[in-house]
Order: sequence, then C-alpha cells, then structure tokens
Amino acid sequence: MRRALAVGLFALSAFFIFYTVRLFAVTGALVHTRPGGQGAYIGAIVFPLLAVVFGWAGVRCWVRGGRAGGPAA
Repeated sequence: MRRALAVGLFALSAFFIFYTVRLFAVTGALVHTRPGGQGAYIGAIVFPLLAVVFGWAGVRCWVRGGRAGGPAA
C-alpha cells in the first residue's frame, strides 16, 4: 500500500518538475514575463519546492513500504 502511495507521490514530483522546466522555457528563464505576471515568479519558487517535498515523501513511503512487509531486523 505504501509503495503505491510512493508511486503516486513520485508522479506528482515529476509533474512539478515538468512544470518548472516548462515555466522557465515559456518565460525565457523568467526574462519574458507579461506585465502583471508575478505568478511566474511565485511558480518559480513553489513548483520546485513542491517537487522536492513530493519526492522526499515518495522516498520515505517507498523505504517504509519495503520494511513493513519484511522480517523484523
């Protein structure tokens, strides 16, 4: 069960990595933002942060999922 949750968390992490790369590609590394487009700057901070958080949570779930089914060490 935890391994399935980990896969979902990894997918969310990959989604936010994709959107971070897309944001930088579309805005030309945040050089070409439209007037009033401060959301791009917020996204440049929040998207990578979410990718790291979901990736970290996925690793934690994956490791704990492997330990839960095996013999006690």
